[in-house]
Amino acid sequence: MRSKTVIFSFIFLLLMISTAYAATTTSTTDSASTATQDAAALVTVSDVTMDPPVFYPGEMGTIYVTLKNSGTQSVGLSGPDIIDNRVNMINKNSWNQVNYIGAGSTLTYSFQVTIDPPDGTFFPLFSVNTISAGSINYPFVIKVDSTDVNAFVSKKPDTFSRSIAGTVNLTIVNPRAGSVRNIQIIPSGNGIVSSPTQKYITTLDGRSFIEVPFSITADQESPVTFHIIYQNGDVTHTTDVVLPITFSNDKTAAVPVVNNVVFTSKGSYNEITGDITNTGITDAKGLLVTVGSPATGMGKYPQYAIGSLAADDSGSFDLTFTCRDLSAVPLIMTWKDAKGNTYSTTKVLDLTSTSGSGTNTGSGTSTGVNTGTTGSSATGAGRSSGFGGPGGSTNLFGVRGGGISSFYPVIAGVIILVVGIVLWKKRKWLSAKLKKK
Repeated sequence: MRSKTVIFSFIFLLLMISTAYAATTTSTTDSASTATQDAAALVTVSDVTMDPPVFYPGEMGTIYVTLKNSGTQSVGLSGPDIIDNRVNMINKNSWNQVNYIGAGSTLTYSFQVTIDPPDGTFFPLFSVNTISAGSINYPFVIKVDSTDVNAFVSKKPDTFSRSIAGTVNLTIVNPRAGSVRNIQIIPSGNGIVSSPTQKYITTLDGRSFIEVPFSITADQESPVTFHIIYQNGDVTHTTDVVLPITFSNDKTAAVPVVNNVVFTSKGSYNEITGDITNTGITDAKGLLVTVGSPATGMGKYPQYAIGSLAADDSGSFDLTFTCRDLSAVPLIMTWKDAKGNTYSTTKVLDLTSTSGSGTNTGSGTSTGVNTGTTGSSATGAGRSSGFGGPGGSTNLFGVRGGGISSFYPVIAGVIILVVGIVLWKKRKWLSAKLKKK
C-alpha cells in the first residue's frame, strides 16, 4: 500500500512539471509571435513613384515602391506583387527571394510593367508578405493617357523673301498630366538654313507649353519640316510640323525709286546723276548704288554710297562708268534692313537720247529679289551729301542737295535779283544822295 502511494506521488509530480514547462513554452512562443507582429507593423509603404508619371496604353514603364522600417529590428519580406488585371508584370520573378529590411532602413521594389487600355485613372494594390506576420497592402494611383504632345507654328513672317532670314516660332504643347523629357526639335528642308540647327529641351511639365524661336532662311520655295522627338519614360515618340515656304514681296521692306536721271558724256567715260526716294515702310540702311554689266564703273564715282535712307526720304547719286550699249545700263541698288538682311534691286536705264535732258530714263520695273551678298564701300563714301559733294540732287546752280535744302541757292539767287532790281530803279535817287554828301 505504501509503495502505491509513492508511485502515485511521483507520477503527479511529473505531471505538474510537464504542465509548468508547457505553459512556459507557450508563453515564450506567444511573446515571440507578438514581437514579430509588432515589428512588421512598423514597416510601411513610404513612397510610390512611376516612370513615366502617366503611361501610354501598352507601353512599358517602371513602378517604384519604397517601404520604410520604423522599428528596432529587421523584418523579412517576400512575394511582392501589384494586384490588378490591367497591370502586366514583366519582371515579377526578380523578387522571389526573401529580402530583409533593417531597423530604420528603407527597401525599394522596382516593377517593369505594361498597362492595358483604355485611358483613365485606376487604383491597383501593392502587396508584400512578412515572415510570420501576415502581409502589407497599399493601394496607389495609375494614370493611362493616349494623348500625344502636339506642336504648331505660332509666329511667322507675313511673307518670305529669297535668302532673307525670317523668325518662325514653334510652340510645343504637352496636354498630358505627366511630364515628357529629352525633347529635340530639328528643322529641315531643301534650300533651308535654320539657326539654330536644332533645339533641345530637357523637360516639359504636364499641361504646359513652350515657345521655341528659329531663324529660317530659304533659298528656294520648299516646305520646312520641324521634326519633334520626345520621350515618355524610356519610350520615344515623334511628331512633325510642316510650314510651306512661298516667296513674295515684303510689305514692310524699303522700296527705292529712281527719278531725275541725267546722263552726260565725258568723252572717255560717261556720268549719270539722279535721285532715289524710299517709298517703302522701313529704312534702307547702307544704300549703295552702282552699275551692272555690260556697264563698268570707273573714274571718280564707280559706285556711290548714299548711306541710310529713311522711309519717305530721298538722296542723290553720281556714277561714272563706261558702256558700249547705252540702251540698257543696269542701275543696281543694294541695302540692308534693321536685321542685317541684304536686299538688291535693279533698274535698267536707256541713256541713248537723254544726254543733259534731266529726265527719267528707266526702261522697265525694278525687282526686289535679295542677292544674298553685301555691297563694298563706295568710292567717295563718307562725303557730305550737301552742297558740292555726292549725295544731293543737281539744281540750277550746279549744287547737289536733297529735300528743301536743294532750293536754298535758288532762293538766294532770287533775293539777290530782287535787290539788284530795286537798286537799279533807285539809282538816280541814290546818286543824288551821294552827291549831296
